[in-house]
Amino acid sequence: MSGDVERIGRLAAPSAEDLAALGERLLAQLPKEIRELVGMVPIRVEEWPDEDALDATECDDPLDLTGLYRAVPIAERHARALPPEEPEMIFLYRLPILVEWAERGCTLEEVVFDVLTHEIAHHLGMDEIGALRVEGRDEPSRG
Repeated sequence: MSGDVERIGRLAAPSAEDLAALGERLLAQLPKEIRELVGMVPIRVEEWPDEDALDATECDDPLDLTGLYRAVPIAERHARALPPEEPEMIFLYRLPILVEWAERGCTLEEVVFDVLTHEIAHHLGMDEIGALRVEGRDEPSRG
Protein backbone atom coordinates (compact mmCIF):
# COMPACT_ATOMS: atom_id res chain seq x y z
CA MET A 1 0.00 0.00 0.00
CA SER A 2 2.75 2.49 0.83
CA GLY A 3 4.23 1.86 -2.66
CA ASP A 4 0.97 3.05 -4.24
CA VAL A 5 0.94 6.18 -2.09
CA GLU A 6 4.56 6.88 -3.00
CA ARG A 7 3.86 6.41 -6.72
CA ILE A 8 0.79 8.65 -6.60
CA GLY A 9 2.79 11.29 -4.74
CA ARG A 10 5.21 11.44 -7.68
CA LEU A 11 2.51 11.82 -10.35
CA ALA A 12 2.31 15.17 -12.07
CA ALA A 13 -0.44 16.63 -14.21
CA PRO A 14 0.41 16.86 -17.91
CA SER A 15 2.23 20.09 -18.74
CA ALA A 16 1.31 22.59 -21.42
CA GLU A 17 4.07 21.07 -23.56
CA ASP A 18 2.59 17.59 -23.05
CA LEU A 19 -0.85 18.76 -24.19
CA ALA A 20 0.57 20.61 -27.21
CA ALA A 21 2.53 17.52 -28.30
CA LEU A 22 -0.55 15.32 -27.84
CA GLY A 23 -2.69 17.77 -29.83
CA GLU A 24 -0.18 17.95 -32.67
CA ARG A 25 0.07 14.16 -32.81
CA LEU A 26 -3.73 13.83 -32.92
CA LEU A 27 -4.02 16.47 -35.66
CA ALA A 28 -1.44 14.61 -37.73
CA GLN A 29 -3.54 11.43 -37.39
CA LEU A 30 -6.76 12.97 -38.72
CA PRO A 31 -7.94 11.80 -42.15
CA LYS A 32 -6.12 13.46 -45.04
CA GLU A 33 -9.27 15.29 -46.21
CA ILE A 34 -9.68 16.97 -42.82
CA ARG A 35 -5.96 17.83 -42.56
CA GLU A 36 -6.14 19.48 -45.99
CA LEU A 37 -9.11 21.63 -44.91
CA VAL A 38 -7.49 22.58 -41.61
CA GLY A 39 -3.94 23.02 -42.87
CA MET A 40 -0.95 23.35 -40.58
CA VAL A 41 -2.63 25.27 -37.81
CA PRO A 42 -0.52 25.71 -34.68
CA ILE A 43 -1.70 24.59 -31.27
CA ARG A 44 -1.20 26.86 -28.30
CA VAL A 45 -1.86 25.71 -24.76
CA GLU A 46 -2.95 28.23 -22.14
CA GLU A 47 -3.78 27.50 -18.51
CA TRP A 48 -7.19 29.22 -18.72
CA PRO A 49 -9.27 30.89 -21.42
CA ASP A 50 -8.84 34.67 -21.35
CA GLU A 51 -11.71 37.16 -21.22
CA ASP A 52 -11.69 37.60 -25.01
CA ALA A 53 -12.17 33.85 -25.51
CA LEU A 54 -14.95 33.73 -22.91
CA ASP A 55 -16.68 36.73 -24.50
CA ALA A 56 -16.31 35.36 -28.05
CA THR A 57 -17.89 32.06 -27.04
CA GLU A 58 -20.43 33.63 -24.66
CA CYS A 59 -19.12 31.31 -21.97
CA ASP A 60 -19.60 32.32 -18.34
CA ASP A 61 -17.58 29.59 -16.64
CA PRO A 62 -13.93 29.18 -17.72
CA LEU A 63 -14.14 25.48 -16.78
CA ASP A 64 -16.68 25.03 -19.59
CA LEU A 65 -14.27 26.21 -22.29
CA THR A 66 -11.66 23.55 -23.06
CA GLY A 67 -10.59 24.82 -26.46
CA LEU A 68 -11.03 27.43 -29.16
CA TYR A 69 -10.20 27.48 -32.86
CA ARG A 70 -9.51 31.14 -33.53
CA ALA A 71 -9.98 31.70 -37.26
CA VAL A 72 -12.46 32.80 -39.87
CA PRO A 73 -14.67 29.76 -40.57
CA ILE A 74 -13.68 28.11 -43.84
CA ALA A 75 -16.98 28.74 -45.69
CA GLU A 76 -16.94 32.42 -44.74
CA ARG A 77 -13.30 32.79 -45.79
CA HIS A 78 -13.95 31.21 -49.19
CA ALA A 79 -17.10 33.31 -49.69
CA ARG A 80 -15.18 36.53 -49.00
CA ALA A 81 -12.01 35.37 -50.82
CA LEU A 82 -9.98 37.24 -48.23
CA PRO A 83 -6.98 36.14 -46.20
CA PRO A 84 -7.52 35.67 -42.44
CA GLU A 85 -7.33 38.88 -40.40
CA GLU A 86 -5.33 37.16 -37.67
CA PRO A 87 -3.24 34.00 -37.60
CA GLU A 88 -5.25 30.82 -37.25
CA MET A 89 -4.63 29.02 -33.99
CA ILE A 90 -6.14 26.21 -31.96
CA PHE A 91 -6.11 26.99 -28.26
CA LEU A 92 -6.27 24.19 -25.72
CA TYR A 93 -7.05 25.32 -22.18
CA ARG A 94 -5.06 23.09 -19.87
CA LEU A 95 -6.90 23.35 -16.55
CA PRO A 96 -10.43 22.94 -17.98
CA ILE A 97 -9.15 19.95 -20.00
CA LEU A 98 -7.68 18.36 -16.87
CA VAL A 99 -10.95 18.84 -14.98
CA GLU A 100 -12.94 17.29 -17.84
CA TRP A 101 -10.43 14.41 -17.96
CA ALA A 102 -10.93 13.73 -14.25
CA GLU A 103 -14.72 13.99 -14.54
CA ARG A 104 -15.04 11.71 -17.57
CA GLY A 105 -12.66 9.03 -16.34
CA CYS A 106 -11.33 8.36 -19.83
CA THR A 107 -7.88 8.84 -21.33
CA LEU A 108 -6.41 12.29 -21.75
CA GLU A 109 -6.03 11.49 -25.44
CA GLU A 110 -9.82 11.03 -25.73
CA VAL A 111 -10.49 14.42 -24.14
CA VAL A 112 -7.96 16.27 -26.32
CA PHE A 113 -9.25 14.47 -29.43
CA ASP A 114 -12.81 15.52 -28.59
CA VAL A 115 -11.72 19.14 -28.01
CA LEU A 116 -9.81 19.23 -31.31
CA THR A 117 -12.58 17.66 -33.37
CA HIS A 118 -15.14 19.95 -31.74
CA GLU A 119 -13.13 23.06 -32.60
CA ILE A 120 -12.41 21.84 -36.13
CA ALA A 121 -16.15 21.23 -36.60
CA HIS A 122 -16.79 24.89 -35.69
CA HIS A 123 -14.09 25.94 -38.14
CA LEU A 124 -15.81 23.92 -40.85
CA GLY A 125 -19.02 25.86 -40.17
CA MET A 126 -20.92 23.65 -37.74
CA ASP A 127 -22.93 25.14 -34.90
CA GLU A 128 -22.61 23.87 -31.32
CA ILE A 129 -25.08 21.02 -31.82
CA GLY A 130 -23.27 19.85 -34.95
CA ALA A 131 -19.88 20.07 -33.22
CA LEU A 132 -21.19 18.01 -30.30
CA ARG A 133 -22.48 15.38 -32.71
CA VAL A 134 -18.99 15.13 -34.26
CA GLU A 135 -17.80 14.26 -30.76
CA GLY A 136 -20.57 11.68 -30.40
CA ARG A 137 -22.55 13.74 -27.89
CA ASP A 138 -26.01 15.25 -28.20
CA GLU A 139 -25.65 17.85 -25.48
CA PRO A 140 -22.98 19.60 -23.42
CA SER A 141 -21.46 17.57 -20.59
CA ARG A 142 -21.79 20.50 -18.20
CA GLY A 143 -24.68 22.76 -17.35
